Amino acid sequence: MKTLLRTRTTTILAAGAIGLMALSGCSDMGSDSESGDTETKSSDTAESPAASEESGDDAMAGGDLVGPDCAAYAEANPKGGGSVEGMAQDPVATAASNNPMLKTLTKAVSGKLNPDVDLVDTLNGDEFTVIAPTDDAFGDVPKDDLDALAKDSDMLTKVLTYHVIPGKLSPDEIAGEHETVEGSKVTISGEGDDLKFDDAGLVCGGVATSNATVYMVDSVMMPSK
Repeated sequence: MKTLLRTRTTTILAAGAIGLMALSGCSDMGSDSESGDTETKSSDTAESPAASEESGDDAMAGGDLVGPDCAAYAEANPKGGGSVEGMAQDPVATAASNNPMLKTLTKAVSGKLNPDVDLVDTLNGDEFTVIAPTDDAFGDVPKDDLDALAKDSDMLTKVLTYHVIPGKLSPDEIAGEHETVEGSKVTISGEGDDLKFDDAGLVCGGVATSNATVYMVDSVMMPSK
């Protein structure tokens, strides 16, 4: 009788131990499963290096632009050769011809105002910083004065080349006195949206083309005589 009781007790204890081990195993498996799910979710939500790099490139696009009208220009010209991205693909004279704010300047440098003044090959052939009067800037010049300038090829060349500085200057480098292609120096003062080119105010600058940096301004500058 005692032997039978001890045998039953041993059997019950063994069964209990087996049950506890089974429960422990299930608990461990559940923990491992939850850990695996967490790792999978983390992996799924992590941004790939390529995606992160593309995002960074997008954020940097146009990052060097300065000027009060840059945002409005970019919004009005989101695509095509006249957009900020489009101008970056072409040399400066070509890029200017696609810019809807630089139609008069394009005529002036391409021989359409005066057939003896064609600077396209010169402007497209080297690296420059171009101070580009907008159509509104040319519109502020009295018509008689503009007509006289168009007829005087030497003076027109002098005025146009006064707006061109050898080398590409970023907004951080532009302030100071710089010798122009015309030969005299232009004074650029201020910083950011408040840059001044002699007395001309900045419209939008730091616009890259394939060979130049463009600063659109609100006045036509005149070299000292």
